[in-house]
Amino acid sequence: MVVNLKTKRQLVSRILGVGANRVRFDSDHLDDVADAITRDNIRSLVTAKIIEIKSIKGTSRGRAHFKKHQRRRRGTKQGSKKGRKGARVGKKEVYVKRIRAMRHQIKVSKSRKEITNKDYWNLYKQVGGNQVRNLAHLRSLIEEVRSKKT
Repeated sequence: MVVNLKTKRQLVSRILGVGANRVRFDSDHLDDVADAITRDNIRSLVTAKIIEIKSIKGTSRGRAHFKKHQRRRRGTKQGSKKGRKGARVGKKEVYVKRIRAMRHQIKVSKSRKEITNKDYWNLYKQVGGNQVRNLAHLRSLIEEVRSKKT
């Protein structure tokens, strides 16, 4: 005899806080499920493994992780790069990095008492005015200032 257990399924889903589609009844004990009226009866059937809850089936991220790894690996070697150097790292970023490095260098030299405050500001203005090419050039200028001092 086939029994309609739709309402029992809904009751179980409300009691256990899961979706009705995840509730599974043991086919050998359908009469016990049909006789269960109270919430306590249903809880006892759950502990007796007559009523089971199916586990959630999620979407596997395995392929997505693999694709991400492939994307990260591709196009990074020297032969794969297209466009000029400025296409990957902008002129402004390069400029800002260089200026900050040079300003840090003169700040350190000033704190070590290698240059005076006046020399610091002269060098600072030269760096800001784009008269200093790079850190090596700046170090040579600092050496000139130090040699003049002694």
